Amino acid sequence: MLKIKLHWQILFALVIAILYGLYLTEYAYLVTWMGVLFLRALQMIIIPLILTSIISGVTNIGDAHNLGRLGFKTISYYITTSLFAIVTGLVFVNLIQPGVGADLGLKKDVPELAASSGDLWELVLRMIPTNIFEAFVSFDILAIIVFSILFGFFITRVGEKPKEFLTTLFNSGFEVMMKLTHFVIRFTPLGILGIVVGVVAEQRENLVEVLGSLGKYSITVLIGLFIHGAITLPLIIGTVGKVNPWKHFQAVTTPLLTAFSTRSSSATLPLTIDAVENNSGVSNKISSFVLPLGATINMDGTALYECVAAMFIAQAYAIELGFLQQMIVVITALLASIGAAGIPMAGLVMISVILTAAGLPLEGVGLILAVDPFLDMCRTSVNVWSDSCGTVTIAKTEGENLNV
Repeated sequence: MLKIKLHWQILFALVIAILYGLYLTEYAYLVTWMGVLFLRALQMIIIPLILTSIISGVTNIGDAHNLGRLGFKTISYYITTSLFAIVTGLVFVNLIQPGVGADLGLKKDVPELAASSGDLWELVLRMIPTNIFEAFVSFDILAIIVFSILFGFFITRVGEKPKEFLTTLFNSGFEVMMKLTHFVIRFTPLGILGIVVGVVAEQRENLVEVLGSLGKYSITVLIGLFIHGAITLPLIIGTVGKVNPWKHFQAVTTPLLTAFSTRSSSATLPLTIDAVENNSGVSNKISSFVLPLGATINMDGTALYECVAAMFIAQAYAIELGFLQQMIVVITALLASIGAAGIPMAGLVMISVILTAAGLPLEGVGLILAVDPFLDMCRTSVNVWSDSCGTVTIAKTEGENLNV
C-alpha cells in the first residue's frame, strides 16, 4: 500500500510542480531547494550502496557451491542478457536520438567530461585504484565497483570465522542501505516537486519541446524494453533452454504483474520462486539459488534504462559522446546494474552513478524524473522476466524436466 501511495504522491507532485512552475515562476526559489537536497541525498548513498550490495551479492554467490558450475552458468547468463539489453538501448537511443534538437536551455560546457575520455588503456587503469579511499572521495565509480567485486570474492577465500563475520557484516550493511534508500525514496515527491518546478520555471517558453523530447525518450526506453523482453529473452530460452516462451510467460504472469505494480523485484521474489517451481516445474535447488541472485545482480531493464537515460541527458546538454565514452556508459551501466537494489526507483539512484562515471551533469536527472515512475514499472517487469527466463534456461541445461 505504501508503494501505491507513493506512486500517487509522485503523480500529484508532478501536477503541482508543472502548475507551480508555469504560474508562480517568480516564487520557484521557495521549493527548488528541496530538489537540491534530494540530489545530495542520492549522492550520499551511492558509494555505500555500491559497496554493500555488490560485496553482499558476491559473498552469497560464494556460499552456494563456492562459485561452482551453477554459479558460473548463472553469472554468465546474467552478464550476457544485461549486455544485450544495454546494447539494445544504445542502438535505439542513437537511432531515435530523443534529446537531439530539443532546445531545453540546458546546453553548457561540462569540463568533467574530459576526465572520462582517453584511450582504452587509460580506462583499464582507472578501474584499478591506487588508493581506494581516494576513489571514494573523488567518486571514481568504476574503481569502486571493481574493488567491491574483488573484495567480495576474496571474502569467500578466507577462513570460516572471518568469512562468516564479514558476510554477515556486509549482508547487514546492505539491509541497512536498503532501509536508508527507502527513506530517501520517501522524499521523492518533494524532490520531484523541487526539481521539476525549477525546470518548468526556467523552460516556460520551451515547455512543448521539453514534453515532446520526454515523449521521444519514453518511447525509446519502451521500444528497447519491448525488443529485449519480447524478442531477445524468448530467443534465448527457446534456443538455449529449449523452453516454450509463451508457456513460460503464462506461468509467471502473477509475479510479472506484481513486479509492475510494486516496482520491486525483491518484493516480487517469493511469488517468482513459487511460479517457476509450481508452474514452470523448476526444482528448488535451482530456483533458490538463481532467483535471489538475480534479484541482486540481474537488472536487464534497469541497465537498458540507465544507458538510454545517460545518452538522452548527454544529447539534451548537446554533449557528443564518442565511441570510448559510450563504452564507459555501457560498462558502467553493466556494473551499476549489479549494484542496483531490487527496490522501487533503484534505477534512479544508479543513474547518478552512470552520470558521475561518464562526467555528465548530475542535474540532468531532473529531466527524466517526470516520466520515471511509469518507466520504473516497465523496467522492473523486464528485470523479473529476465530472472525467470534465466532460471528455466539454467534448469534445462542441468537436465531438469520442466512443465514448459
